[in-house]
Amino acid sequence: MGVQNSELPGFYKLSVEERRKKIAEVAGLPASEVDGWQPGTGVDIGILDRMIENVVGAFSLPLGIATHFLVNGKDYLVPMAIEEPSVVAAASHAAKIARAGGGFHAMVSAPQMIGQVQILGAKDPHGALHRILEDETRLLELANAKDPVLAKVGGGARRLEARVVESPRGPMIIVHLVVDVRDAMGANAVNTMSEALAPEFARLAEGRSHLRIISNLAIYRVARSRAVFPRDTLAFGNWKGSDVIDGILDAWAMAACDPFRCATHNKGIMNGISAVAIATGNDFRALESGAHSYAAWKARPGGVIAPLSTYEQDANGNLVGTIELPMAVGTVGGATVSHPTARLNVRLLGISGAEELARVITSVGLAQNFAALRALATEGIQKGHMSLHARNVAMAAGANASEVDRVAEALARSGTVRIDKAKEILSTLRSHA
Repeated sequence: MGVQNSELPGFYKLSVEERRKKIAEVAGLPASEVDGWQPGTGVDIGILDRMIENVVGAFSLPLGIATHFLVNGKDYLVPMAIEEPSVVAAASHAAKIARAGGGFHAMVSAPQMIGQVQILGAKDPHGALHRILEDETRLLELANAKDPVLAKVGGGARRLEARVVESPRGPMIIVHLVVDVRDAMGANAVNTMSEALAPEFARLAEGRSHLRIISNLAIYRVARSRAVFPRDTLAFGNWKGSDVIDGILDAWAMAACDPFRCATHNKGIMNGISAVAIATGNDFRALESGAHSYAAWKARPGGVIAPLSTYEQDANGNLVGTIELPMAVGTVGGATVSHPTARLNVRLLGISGAEELARVITSVGLAQNFAALRALATEGIQKGHMSLHARNVAMAAGANASEVDRVAEALARSGTVRIDKAKEILSTLRSHA
């Protein structure tokens, strides 16, 4: 099996069904396997065909519901789309513990995004920077004329910022257009405005404009969440609550001083955040990029990367977790509106707009991070994770629906969650059937 030639002239002109047949033909795939691309009930293939290019079907991720979430006094059932076992369970359990301490308390800043315009070739870059800023009022009016609907709902271009940057190619002026995008993620509006202003910036600078694009380092669109995890609720097995807190604080301290640990610490946060972003049709790649860039931005000038979360002990001996990161999510436009599953998931959340969604997603990130640190600081990350992962291993070994749970349970009891062990267990199970 394999493709001998990936050149497929006119492929984009074919229907979805014709594309499937063509791919099966050139890749030597059986028709029965290509059927796996068929989207599930409730998703119109015609809608998917208009969302991206060269569509052949859909890729389904498990969609789970995280429970127990209480954010700013309001209950939420949180949809999470993710392939990794234990994430939904961990988030739910963490939310249950946080609920005992009053739940999550979250807030967001104004939904302001940054559009960047690069100006090259100015003879007097510092003087050019001033000429641009001196004309700010007119330039903002020009930007807002490009999206009167956004201005009508209370958004629009707010201000200009500019700086001269030394680069390997010489000095350049970078102008930031700060735009309030309201309930949208904002890329289309910001990019349109940036492109409209670029020629004006170049004229004022007596240079030339080059890149004109939104930045995912959304330092003006930040979400924060806080939760108290009561000491008495953290005790389990042979671990006292105070011991668990000490272990979590030591684990967080490692992330605060070691970039290798910090990368994984922050990845655990994104396990929760990206899962909700995918489920609600938001751009999880932009969130990932923004979060990790923010972690590096926070660490400056001397650090490499900083944890997105912080853990402390309050005066009563309880654990207090906080989190802060950019949260550029939307509830209007894009897949959030066009994809029926995303629309349904947004309805399930019962949110009023992007700011409320940001508060919920950020709280899920904190919950996920707390759950990971609690496991790491006590029994280790693998015990709970591998017992759930055993089901995936059982299926990979060939277990059918009626066999999966029995094989997974046997794997967990054996303490060896590997595909060779799963095949051995499955063989024994079938021989006694």
